[in-house]
Amino acid sequence: MNVTEPMFLALTALVDGPLHGYGIVQEVERISGGRVQLKIGSLYGVLDRLAAQGLIALDREEVRQGRLRRYYRLTDEGATVLREEAARLAANAEAANSRLRARPAGGLAIRIAGTPHLGGAG
Repeated sequence: MNVTEPMFLALTALVDGPLHGYGIVQEVERISGGRVQLKIGSLYGVLDRLAAQGLIALDREEVRQGRLRRYYRLTDEGATVLREEAARLAANAEAANSRLRARPAGGLAIRIAGTPHLGGAG
């Protein structure tokens, strides 16, 4: 299953319990350290995809100050997908960190055939 970053963060936002749309937006911003700021319009596209895949479900609706608020919750399947995606991302991050730790301090000198080496004649 292809989980985009906004989908991953929206699922993560719902781990602690149901939230309404604006609550999800705020939680995604907090989780990402302000790096990801979902717009309400794009949020509902993300929520529609997550709901269509059975990863979230409508928890309840209520009217607040004359406006309808829909609260969404993480499903068991959504928690499983989130757990798997978090493990996949952690493994990828570890692979990248391992390679970076093994990298020579000055970086690798790359020499293209037919070009002189910067340190002298090639």
